[in-house]
Amino acid sequence: MGQAANLPISTPDPAEVAGVLNEIAAAGKSILAHKLKNTMNNGALGSSELPVNDDLGIAPAFANAKLNLLLDPFHLAEQQIKYMQDASRLWQSTWMGLWGLKSDPVIEPDRGDHRFKDELWEDHPMYDFIKQSYLITARCLYSTLTGVKGLDDQKQAKVDFFTRQFIDALAPTNFLITNPAAQREFIGSGGLSVLKGLRNLLKDIEKGNGQLKISMTDQDAFELGKNVAVTPGKVVYQNDMMQLLQYNPSTEQVLKRPLLIVPPWINKFYILDLREKNSLIKWAVDQGHTVFVVSWVNPDETYAEKGFDDYVLDGIVAATDAIEQATGEKEINAIGYCLGGTLLATTLAYMASKRDSRIKSATFFATMMDFACPGELGIFIDEEQLASLEKRLERGYLDGSEMASTFNMLRANDLIWSFVVNNYLLG
Repeated sequence: MGQAANLPISTPDPAEVAGVLNEIAAAGKSILAHKLKNTMNNGALGSSELPVNDDLGIAPAFANAKLNLLLDPFHLAEQQIKYMQDASRLWQSTWMGLWGLKSDPVIEPDRGDHRFKDELWEDHPMYDFIKQSYLITARCLYSTLTGVKGLDDQKQAKVDFFTRQFIDALAPTNFLITNPAAQREFIGSGGLSVLKGLRNLLKDIEKGNGQLKISMTDQDAFELGKNVAVTPGKVVYQNDMMQLLQYNPSTEQVLKRPLLIVPPWINKFYILDLREKNSLIKWAVDQGHTVFVVSWVNPDETYAEKGFDDYVLDGIVAATDAIEQATGEKEINAIGYCLGGTLLATTLAYMASKRDSRIKSATFFATMMDFACPGELGIFIDEEQLASLEKRLERGYLDGSEMASTFNMLRANDLIWSFVVNNYLLG
């Protein structure tokens, strides 16, 4: 296989192999124990068939697309002809390359597509053929399904989105047998990379309590005060919804009006305070602001009766009261980040209705105000999805992993498949 095949085959350290195998066995044992415990708690299934969950309504959307596609044979034939033409050109280009003749590629990856950055994807005829075959097939499939007439906007959006998910999942970079970098690592490590990948996979399943939870960061890499929550401060107020942090001043004099930062409750406040060189909180403190930040509670089932109004009243309004008590200042500036900005805008409307004008300025970062056009997120918040979501919320909270999975799917190549390759194929 070109350069990959020419690499010397290494013999891995037996002690390292034994250590990896022990980790695989331990993770597998833990997963099996968890599965057995769940089976005993929930009871065996009444039939041999596994329950099918299609809360997203994928099957009906594609069934409608198939029906409408059959009613438009011209569109289907047009896409098939284009595909055959592309395939014929690719075969011609490949044969010319094998004979040492120069030929232009039939198709190239998008400029921002980093999956094919390994030089073998371009330099080696076999990998170049695999790459271009995938790209023209993906283009044909997507053009065929996205050009279907007669679907309503919601079903068309689902077909578009999940067709891309399918295409991304089948990329040749996601498989050992067609990924030159993974093959190179496999040969260079004497097969140890595959064992390490299996270990990583089982550990991620173990971490997700039986569900795959792909590791995206090294949890041991974070150290409090060094690369997370680096700016000194303390808790000056708390209730059942949040803690209010006040940061120590770093200037001889401070500005008269304090600054309140409201992060989203689907993230942590220290996202704005990771390292000194890129900490917004430290920068604001160094400019002379007296900075307060809301740290939201991590809810459990006891918060089942809490709602958006509690975040308004026991969140921003309560924080404004606490800042006034701590500093004696009746006027503050505020920053709302992401969903925290949406909450801040709502709170401003509420305070205006009460003739409360203590928040004198508001700045919004990455904040949506108008949800009429939510983009691809709309796929996950239609009537079917909301009914399913409300049922899951009966326990009092939405598990963070469920929300993370949704956002990861919006950028699957960057937030799912790149980690699959790095963690499981490269080991």
